[in-house]
Amino acid sequence: MLLDAKTYEIIEVNHAFLNSYGMKREEILGKRCYEVTHHLNVPCHHANTSCPCPMESSIETGKLSYAEHVHRDYDGRTLYFEITTYPLKDVSGQVDRIIHLSRDITMRKHLEEELKKSEKKYRFLFNSIPNPVFVLEAKSFKIIDCNDKVSAVYGRNKEELVNKNFLDLFEELDREHYAIEIKTSDILNQVKHMNKYGQPIYVNIYVSPSDYLGTEVLLLSITDITDRLLVEQQLIQASKMTTLGEMATGIAHELNQPLSVIKTASRFLLKKVEKKENIPDESMKTLTEEIDSHVDRASRVINHLREFGRKPKVIDEKIQINDVFNRALEVIGQQLKVRGIDVVKELEDDLPPIIADSNRLEQVFINLLINARDAIEEKLKQADRKNETQKIYLRTSTQDGMITVQIEDTGIGIPQSVLNKIFEPFFTTKEAGKGTGLGLSISYSIVQNYHGAIKAESEPGKGAKFIIKFLVPDWD
Repeated sequence: MLLDAKTYEIIEVNHAFLNSYGMKREEILGKRCYEVTHHLNVPCHHANTSCPCPMESSIETGKLSYAEHVHRDYDGRTLYFEITTYPLKDVSGQVDRIIHLSRDITMRKHLEEELKKSEKKYRFLFNSIPNPVFVLEAKSFKIIDCNDKVSAVYGRNKEELVNKNFLDLFEELDREHYAIEIKTSDILNQVKHMNKYGQPIYVNIYVSPSDYLGTEVLLLSITDITDRLLVEQQLIQASKMTTLGEMATGIAHELNQPLSVIKTASRFLLKKVEKKENIPDESMKTLTEEIDSHVDRASRVINHLREFGRKPKVIDEKIQINDVFNRALEVIGQQLKVRGIDVVKELEDDLPPIIADSNRLEQVFINLLINARDAIEEKLKQADRKNETQKIYLRTSTQDGMITVQIEDTGIGIPQSVLNKIFEPFFTTKEAGKGTGLGLSISYSIVQNYHGAIKAESEPGKGAKFIIKFLVPDWD
């Protein structure tokens, strides 16, 4: 519309203006702009409205002016306009006319309001998720957003984390490795992070690529498993102590043999000394070598038991499955031997290494060997089973990028009705007081932690077979 700069009267309007306000020309011409647009009796600046008047600015400065106005039509509807005013000057250079252009932005404003509501709803849902959630820029790992739950886990509030690099939550030596893992994996298990106070926490990370305001992002959902791992480690340690207690007889026999040799040799030397008899150099050399070798043998047994029984820091490294098997047999092999159980090893040479903690995998194998021992002895208790074969078969092989481990026994077997329950915590088929029900459950958890799978096959009365498979890492 065209306005008189002195009186604010409307001199002319176009059809677009009339359509926007739903009015007729004769209803508008001669009226003042503030009467039509704001239903006021005085100019906007006298009425102290919240809308800045671009017309006043154009009159004062002689320049273009812009503003957004909230208007109401005669039906009471709220309308939003983007206003531009152009000053027109007379021959003396004074502003005497104003061209008042209105662009209806009501639809845009409504969309902005809906967007604000949507954003508010998103923020509510985002912060209602019980686990910490991070939104990362896909290429740089910069934290674009995170929810309020990060504070409880990391000790840092949102303001301390946004615009920082997510990789800073890892120890420095791990950052390059996990930068690759985050981009190539859906799930990262038992990841070590550091909280605000430099204390380690352990989390599982679930990764999902997405789009956020037109930017490629990674949505990371975090599950704090620190307390769970602590309980798990306590259970594992308790299981180890139980295992060592069960093997006490075999360990004593294993140590008794070198001690007997040492005792025999020392008595021989003592008698020679008491009788003041000369000991030939060759005999002395043989005796001292025997004593020395059997001291070493006893030391190896004791050191191995100490290492197995301690509560170690979990160290994942390259290990050979066959080596772990042989170490497990060092602990329990003598016990199996004195009970008349033969161990048949069919281990494939030159297996590729896997990433795991050797101490924990050794516990898995010992648990399975103890179960095999118990199954064989349970079978022998039956009156018609006294002459049954007592064997445990240990097999390893590799095929199609997988290492397969098998522990098969000739014991009593597992009833089909409970075969799918044996890996549940505290489930046991043994008599009361003869089993905690934790051995297989802990073994299952350890194998899973190293991206493996374990299952059991059995035919009652004909033994059981436990099969473990590990994925061979790509070492290239």
